[in-house]
Amino acid sequence: MATTNLNIRTDKDIKEQADQIFSELGLNMTTAINMFLRTTIRENGIPFSLKLDTPNEETVAAIEEGRRIALDSSVKSYKTMDELKAALEV
Repeated sequence: MATTNLNIRTDKDIKEQADQIFSELGLNMTTAINMFLRTTIRENGIPFSLKLDTPNEETVAAIEEGRRIALDSSVKSYKTMDELKAALEV
């Protein structure tokens, strides 16, 4: 396979932000661009979107609350669903 260089111009901040996301996805810029180009050819158009799951504020707060509860030894815990149901009187 013969290779060639592809030179593009983009805003520095855009490149840095994209590079950070690619890194979190385990990719480098070259691999990400090649993925895009190959998939564009295969799909005959703009093919896909890669996104990181970013929880909203409510979800982040719920996760933090769950972690606090899990570490709080004063919070009652249950070993079985039957124990939990009995406590809830279900």
